[in-house]
Amino acid sequence: MIHDRHRSATHRVARLQMLRRLRRLRRLRRLPRLVALPGLVAVLSLSVSACALHWPWKRRTLPPQPVQQITIVPEAPVAATAIVQFWDRNTLLLDLTAVGAEGAATLTPIKALGWPVRLEFRVRPGTFGRLTVIGAQRVIFQVPSQGAPIVLRLAPSAVHADTGQITLRWSAADDSVH
Repeated sequence: MIHDRHRSATHRVARLQMLRRLRRLRRLRRLPRLVALPGLVAVLSLSVSACALHWPWKRRTLPPQPVQQITIVPEAPVAATAIVQFWDRNTLLLDLTAVGAEGAATLTPIKALGWPVRLEFRVRPGTFGRLTVIGAQRVIFQVPSQGAPIVLRLAPSAVHADTGQITLRWSAADDSVH
């Protein structure tokens, strides 16, 4: 019987030691999770903050550079400097925001370049009421009387490759002489 008691006491001690080891192992298993979670959060926050320094839309866009794609011959010499040309992707934008209330201009392509595929006109509402474009077709744009500057898009069918010139006429009223 003494032998059985000793055995059972030894068995109990071994069992307690085994339970302690299991508890230690469980704690050790939790430890990497506890250490890894803040580490993972730190790494992710650093990577996000590093990416925030290089967002492509954070860069300030440069203003468009004026180009000389087509020749502009104005009716009045003052209007020549007032019409500026810019590229807006594959569209040539003619800025008419600085022209007067009435006027006209003739546009001719540079022989080596030809006509651009698309033409747009930026106008300031209230400056003039109507813009007439005469090329392969006649197109009349009504300009609102108030608001922010707007862009008027000319349909590609209004200008063909063989069109010799385009005439622009802008006037303050619908019953203008032009």
